[in-house]
Amino acid sequence: MPRRGENIYKRKDGRWEGRYIKSYNVDGRAVYKSIYAHSYAEVKEKMITQKKALIAQTSQKHSNDNLGFYAEGWLTTVKLKRKISTYNKYRNLYNSYIKPLLGNKRIEMINAKSLEQVICEYTELSSKTKNDILCVIRMILTFAADSGCTITFTLRSVSVRQEKRQMRVLNVDEQRLFTDYLLDSPNLYKIGIFLCLCTGIRIGEMCALKREDISFPHSMLSVRKTMQRVQIDSECAKTEVIITEPKSKSSLRDIPIPNFAAEILFKYYSVMKPSCYLLTGNAEKFIEPRTLEYHFKKYIKECGLSNVNFHALRHTFATRCVEAGFDVKTLSEILGHTNVNITLNRYVHPSMDLKRSNMEKLSDVF
Repeated sequence: MPRRGENIYKRKDGRWEGRYIKSYNVDGRAVYKSIYAHSYAEVKEKMITQKKALIAQTSQKHSNDNLGFYAEGWLTTVKLKRKISTYNKYRNLYNSYIKPLLGNKRIEMINAKSLEQVICEYTELSSKTKNDILCVIRMILTFAADSGCTITFTLRSVSVRQEKRQMRVLNVDEQRLFTDYLLDSPNLYKIGIFLCLCTGIRIGEMCALKREDISFPHSMLSVRKTMQRVQIDSECAKTEVIITEPKSKSSLRDIPIPNFAAEILFKYYSVMKPSCYLLTGNAEKFIEPRTLEYHFKKYIKECGLSNVNFHALRHTFATRCVEAGFDVKTLSEILGHTNVNITLNRYVHPSMDLKRSNMEKLSDVF
């Protein structure tokens, strides 16, 4: 057997053979080359020499390639492996912010100072967008390194402090006010928004829901699709609406519908055909997220509420669940998160009443 981490064997004829990766073919498979000698030490020394020569040859080959060259190759792989919305986000970040400053810069000339200059150039951007830009640059440089380039600095040596924004969450009174408004003179839009508030589903998931996704005998909602408007490469249109699987495998989930909500939903959805969209009652016509958000803002304004976006319904749902005593693992799976840390760090907003209630638990201790 070879020693750990090495690919050197003793052959049956008494010679030693060492194998190393010379290159990769078009389908990503490694192409090996063998070296032979009469001793293990001699093979190892030859392999080290060959690897150094290969690195030098590769570095020389790519010495004149700029960041833009590798960015195009990286974006091609992203388009094949990621969702179209993710590809569009990365491409836009590169074209808008990275390409103008670093696109024509040679890889070996890029360092930590270069990244800091990019961040300083865009002072008007949020800290999140700046971190997204750094993330794209790191992925491009990693792609370049995998292609044979030598990166001379630590990719994570530059970062932007993330500003934690406080999410607007409806308090109990505001939630009751809004719920009463939705159910006072209901339509399919209002019932759909009510469903989001009761289950925490995302706006794109709501727009993609059909009657067949609700099982009233089991009081269960199945989330299998999401709807979004994305950029396209077409002369006829700049964007189009697509319906795909949700953002992650964890988002494919079944959510139990509480009894109070199931009774209300049954009145409006039970008469629909299985293929009908819940927001329209029509199998051919759907409502896209930005249209539903437009109606949501109108309803919020009519209720006298302010500074509330559609995603606040999801955070409000999560907050009510915590206040009701949900365990975090259950809540995380209902929300469709990949891990409980996302649930805890982003979606748990304890109210002052809950904080006070928890503090009162210390009474027995003191």
